[in-house]
Amino acid sequence: MSNKYVKTIYACFIGYIVQAIVNNFIPLLFLTFQRSYHIPLSKITLLVTINFLLQLGVDLVSIGFVDKIGYRASAILAHVAAVIGLAGLTILPELFSDPFIGILIAVIIYAIGGGLLEVLVSPIVEACPSDNKEKTMSLLHSFYCWGHVAVVLLSTIFFTTAGIQNWKVMALIWALVPLLNIFLFAKVPIAPLIDEEESGMKIGELLKNKVFWVLMLLMVCAGASEQGVSQWSSIFAEKGLSVSKTAGDLAGPMFFAIMMGSSRAFYGKFGERINLNKFMAFSSILCIICYLTISLSPHPVLSLIGCGFCGLSVGIMWPGSFSIASASLPRGGTALFALLALAGDLGCSSGPTVVGFVASAFGDNLQRGILFGTLFPALLLAELLFKKILSSEPH
Repeated sequence: MSNKYVKTIYACFIGYIVQAIVNNFIPLLFLTFQRSYHIPLSKITLLVTINFLLQLGVDLVSIGFVDKIGYRASAILAHVAAVIGLAGLTILPELFSDPFIGILIAVIIYAIGGGLLEVLVSPIVEACPSDNKEKTMSLLHSFYCWGHVAVVLLSTIFFTTAGIQNWKVMALIWALVPLLNIFLFAKVPIAPLIDEEESGMKIGELLKNKVFWVLMLLMVCAGASEQGVSQWSSIFAEKGLSVSKTAGDLAGPMFFAIMMGSSRAFYGKFGERINLNKFMAFSSILCIICYLTISLSPHPVLSLIGCGFCGLSVGIMWPGSFSIASASLPRGGTALFALLALAGDLGCSSGPTVVGFVASAFGDNLQRGILFGTLFPALLLAELLFKKILSSEPH
């Protein structure tokens, strides 16, 4: 890679840490909001839903303006929104008679930033001159996992030592991360995603392409495979380790995130020696085994171990799908990456929802829900095979 783009890659790494902060900090404060502002948990949990729904909307809307204002301006705008949203958490609740409105406004602002980052960061890295783009992409996405671990771990340490009543200080500390990255993105070189003499594919052109639809389904299944277990990992930690719900909330998701980040970092280190398609297929098979272990094991500890190895198995799915898509449709441009992010987010939201619905249908039997979720990695494996067949067809 050209030395002048090294700082660009670093800025993108930090960008994914910012997205991890946006998605994972506020859930740590749910009980605090309930006690301090007397907001029922039923309303508080809506914040996560609204955050991800807005990010879905931004994925779609960004197609219309990112190319017009440019990637640099869009990246700076995303970070500004993250700063204002995180800092707003410390001020806005006190400005309204109903503190929930203030919290909601802050979430809406930083969700816009999170949605934009999801669309922007991967194509910026993809555009950087590199000998092995798949390797760099996997390493990039590992930083979301490390950011997730850091948010949970460092915030918990701060709350334990300084007191949860000082959570606003922690919010401002986390707001410094996107603030500093604004200055980095203002200076780093950003390579064009598509050569100047070429034009990116329009949405209509993408929609008529058979490979595009396979890629979209690949992203849906990648997101569903990841979150189908991740969102329920705290419950398996609670049962497997016989710990409190709070300890389970920390142990389960952190175990999953560490294993997922390790998988991405491994491919980021040794990716040039590994065939991406074969690694994706192997990961899908491992994911199926993990889902079966979680759902069929009579021992809670084994189910928890299955959750951890599931994190290992899904690590490559999201960045690998991006890399496969970029290689398959090199003229895809912003529209392709935005629609892939949209598909991935749909998978992330639908995966745990489907698992929950099936579990409810069997008397809140979560293991039955996870067993049904085996369908997600199985479909992903089938799509990889179908994509290979399509790519080999004469054009």
